[in-house]
Amino acid sequence: MKIAHLILAHANPLQLQRLVNRLAHPDADFYIHIDFKTDITPFLALANDHVTLVKKRESVYWGAYSIVQATVNSMEEILLSGKQYDYINLLSGQDYPLKSTAEIHQYFEENPGKAFMETLIIEQEWHEAIQRVTKYHLTNYNFWRKHTVEKYLNMLLPKRKMPNNLIPVGRSQWFAITQTHAKYIVDYLAQHKHVRRFFELTWGSDEFVFQTLLYNSIYQKDMVNDNLRYIDWSEGQSSPKIFTINDLPTLLNSGKLFARKFNEAVDATILDKLDSL
Repeated sequence: MKIAHLILAHANPLQLQRLVNRLAHPDADFYIHIDFKTDITPFLALANDHVTLVKKRESVYWGAYSIVQATVNSMEEILLSGKQYDYINLLSGQDYPLKSTAEIHQYFEENPGKAFMETLIIEQEWHEAIQRVTKYHLTNYNFWRKHTVEKYLNMLLPKRKMPNNLIPVGRSQWFAITQTHAKYIVDYLAQHKHVRRFFELTWGSDEFVFQTLLYNSIYQKDMVNDNLRYIDWSEGQSSPKIFTINDLPTLLNSGKLFARKFNEAVDATILDKLDSL
């Protein structure tokens, strides 16, 4: 079971190295996208025969299409590598496995050809995301008085509609999909530039662009509404809770393969304990 772990990171090179070491396996390679705004020098030591630093880097901004583009750039590099992978597993630099590497590979071995990603239908199950689709958002752009322009665009223009009659679905940006699924997504965005432009004018498109494209394709049958990650939003913040050693029982009982987020500077003992188990 060959896995390409695709990691989006912007900080904490030592924690990122720890994540790579923890997931190291003869059948695993790593493709790491470092935010273009970040000095890549501290991350260069990560590169080896199994770890590739993605060459086409993006300046990533929260909620902007740049996150999607960084992911697409990374998937393109995986596809151009000439290597065949059974799964492409998207992680952040602050994710960490809850299972052993052997158990993770075994799980994917027992579930071939699936697309593990959250797939809530926006109009029926994820109502707070409706305005992402119907309104114009200039998050991906940076110019003087853009918020004023955005305001008048939404006042004067009719509500936006999904192109190509796509049904929007999603929730979390993190996923594990096959190489075939990744190629379909990359090719679709390249061949349907008006669809890409639509998502460029959408806030938080990273949370539903990949799911939407697969859901409206022949690959819908492969989709499993589970991204295999445990994420705690109970604090009501714009970012999920950072786990500490107090969360260990919850994490171990979650049944998930991975969790986010972790920060060694906040609590490294939780990572130590997960390693020891």
